Amino acid sequence: MIAGLDRINELANKQKIDGLTETERAEQKKLREDYLKQIRGQVLDSFSGLTVVDPLGNDVTPEKLKREQELTKSLDI
Repeated sequence: MIAGLDRINELANKQKIDGLTETERAEQKKLREDYLKQIRGQVLDSFSGLTVVDPLGNDVTPEKLKREQELTKSLDI
């Protein structure tokens, strides 16, 4: 589970019922930004392992993705 998700939900429920203080709004904003960073990171990790193949079996992976994959490989070493 993604860290902070429970707290994001708590704050969302409190916002609907009672409203939030300025401190809680700032916390909510920070938690949501962190959540989005984590999701984007997961998506990018998923895409970094992809290879695109056409119906004839030819590798047609976009050059930009190939460069990113090479960069990732060189950083992992």
